Amino acid sequence: MSIVERGENSYRFTVYVGKDANGKYKRETMTYKVTEKFTPKKLKEHLDHEYLKFKQQVMSGEYITPEKMSFVEFSKDWEKKFAKIELSETTYQNRYLVLKNHILPVIGHVTIDKIKPILLVDLLENLTRKDGKDGELSVSAKEDVYKALMSVFKYAKQWGIISINPMDGVSKPKANKSTKKSTLNIYELDEIELLFKAVEKEAFHWRVFISLALAAGLRRGELLGLEWSKVDFENKRIDIDTTIVKADGALIKGPKSKASNRLVAIPESIIKELEYYKDYWIAEKNAMGSKWIEQERSWLFCNEDGTHFYPDTPSTWWRRFTERNKIRHIRLHDLRHTSASLLIAENVHAKVIAERLGHSKISVTMDTYGHLLRSADQDAAAKLNNLFLRK
Repeated sequence: MSIVERGENSYRFTVYVGKDANGKYKRETMTYKVTEKFTPKKLKEHLDHEYLKFKQQVMSGEYITPEKMSFVEFSKDWEKKFAKIELSETTYQNRYLVLKNHILPVIGHVTIDKIKPILLVDLLENLTRKDGKDGELSVSAKEDVYKALMSVFKYAKQWGIISINPMDGVSKPKANKSTKKSTLNIYELDEIELLFKAVEKEAFHWRVFISLALAAGLRRGELLGLEWSKVDFENKRIDIDTTIVKADGALIKGPKSKASNRLVAIPESIIKELEYYKDYWIAEKNAMGSKWIEQERSWLFCNEDGTHFYPDTPSTWWRRFTERNKIRHIRLHDLRHTSASLLIAENVHAKVIAERLGHSKISVTMDTYGHLLRSADQDAAAKLNNLFLRK
């Protein structure tokens, strides 16, 4: 067994694989970097374990030397040894799709240690949509490609596959100066009135779903993750600690950030609606009898058998509902923005809005609703002006 320390936390593994035609011993080497802290005894055990894994790859012919490894070959290692283990399901799915659609078709065939910053700059500058729709790829989508590249090359260097990280010379994508920032697509008060009139004709659960979307500004996944145990009728609030999102199927998980795990106060009228809905929900459950198969969770919004809705279900219903009632269609997520706009119109402080929406930073709220907040500030100044004119 040949393990030689090369520097701080860096070791060289050497495996001899017999003699060549000239009688010289052939060998394969790999630089391995230790990223965790170990006691001397644990370090030796760790290095021995990693060396044996390397030796098995070499002896079975599975090991590919860095100078021969293509980007796509290394990305498989990155996926297996890092992405599937460390990333959340939703983040993993995002990185996987970004690699598949935008990165591998361009640089997948290139030997990884031959990839230079200019090649990656060109890749990012020439990104296009892959969904068949017109228009440019959004800045956020370009940033997702950038993040995937950053992660892959970070571990390529950390694992000794490359000595220089080409992403060190690549800047994060930014919006073109000529690109106008998209405005929020929200409902005005008269449209909200039409919405409430139309939804009265819908199933009870959809009426409650829309009421909570507007009153609490919840994300789709947060609404789907609501259980009756999380509704505090006495204190008129709901506990947001679960979300159901699209992954490989549907995934039940915690909120997207620490700030997203929150308590949201609910108006008295919505609490009353929830009380009526709970009585209806219990009656429906009892009527189903043995056909009610969900025994562990009490989802507010569920199928006839008590199982939670699939994440796409509300969006599909919403599109058909707006078309059927000739209501101007906005994304279901835009009801969350509409909720924020209603709070701003009532001069609610941006910090309170950020907390209700579960934003990780108030800067997210300011960036998203800045123009609405400025407009509210101008209205406040006008009211002050009227006050001073009375003097």
